Amino acid sequence: MTLKDRKDPIEVSAAIIYRRGLILATQRPDDAPWSGYWEFPGGKREGSETPARTLLRELAEELGIKAKEYRLLKTIDHAYDDYSVRLSFFLVTSYNGAPCPREEQNMRWIRPEDLDELHFLPADTEMLKILKSERELLPWETPER
Repeated sequence: MTLKDRKDPIEVSAAIIYRRGLILATQRPDDAPWSGYWEFPGGKREGSETPARTLLRELAEELGIKAKEYRLLKTIDHAYDDYSVRLSFFLVTSYNGAPCPREEQNMRWIRPEDLDELHFLPADTEMLKILKSERELLPWETPER
C-alpha cells in the first residue's frame, strides 16, 4: 500500500526536547521524503505501540537517548495532498545520554522564538505556533548563549 492509498492517518510521535531554554530540531536526510526540511525528532508508530512507546523507541534509534521525564502536549492531525498524519507531540524535559544524530541527520538547538529560522515540515506548523505563543508550556530556564 502506498501513502496515497491510505485512508487512516499515519500515527507519529514527536519530541519537543527542551534543555536550558532551547529546543532540539533535526533535519531530514537527503534520502528521506521531505529531505532538507526540519522537524522535531520522532517517527512512525510500529504495530500496536502506544504513542509514548513510539516516542521512547524513536529517540533511542534516532538520537541514542532515553527520555526520563516527558508528557503529551498535544495531538495534531495534518492532511497532506496524498495522505494524513496524526502527530502526538511530547515535551521531553529530562533524558539519559547526549543527543547524537544516528541517521545522518543534522541537528540544532534553537530558542523557541527563533524556530521560524528553520524550514519545518508543514505538519509541524501548528505546534510551532503553539510553542511561540504559549510559552508557559515550556519550563522557564535561561538559554545557552
